[in-house]
Amino acid sequence: MIARPPAEKSRATATPTGGRTSSRPSGWSRHSSRSTLAFTVADLLATLLFAFEGARLAADAGLDVFGIAVVGCVSSMVGGILRDLLLGDVPPFAFRSPSRILMGLLGSVAAFLVVASAAQTPDDVFAVLDALGLALFAITGAEKALDHGSNGWVVVILGTLTAVGGGMTRDVLLGGIPSVLTSSVYASAAAAGALAVLISARARLTPPVAMTIGFMVCASLRILAIAFDWQLPTLVAR
Repeated sequence: MIARPPAEKSRATATPTGGRTSSRPSGWSRHSSRSTLAFTVADLLATLLFAFEGARLAADAGLDVFGIAVVGCVSSMVGGILRDLLLGDVPPFAFRSPSRILMGLLGSVAAFLVVASAAQTPDDVFAVLDALGLALFAITGAEKALDHGSNGWVVVILGTLTAVGGGMTRDVLLGGIPSVLTSSVYASAAAAGALAVLISARARLTPPVAMTIGFMVCASLRILAIAFDWQLPTLVAR
């Protein structure tokens, strides 16, 4: 009797919209972006920048050292945690590796030192740093969603959520209205950056190139909005 070779194992991956499934070989990944240098560097830098901004605002609000560190870490990690939970990547990567927590603490310490030094730093400098962090998180969120085979809508939504989730939680902890709801061309800039990553991926550009394009779109929109005071339409005059 001739033994038949075992059939190739495959798994059914449900689409984020539910219902339809597609069969892919086990271990399938679009390009394993999480293991690429570009993704890792972008995610770590975004974590550092958002931790710095969150901790700086916490210090300005009069929180103690522990509170500053907590707000800094929350600002830098909540968006990525929400993204991972929605993608089913559990436990979230921030809990599987100490690198994100360390970057969050490092950014918090840097912010504490800057505030303690009483150095007069223009607010525009902090706004630009925040814009860079926003762009980095938008592209990493979109890239990871693509890596999990998400559809276009989910890619843009998770890219945006990754970018604004930490800041929204930070503002709530500090007792304010989330800036994403009051600052025009903020979440919309993140969505534009995530969309640019999606379009670039559909055009079969390499992940680093797609992420670079998305970063430039998001960061440019946000910085131009700061420089020229661009605002989205409102129903009540400001």
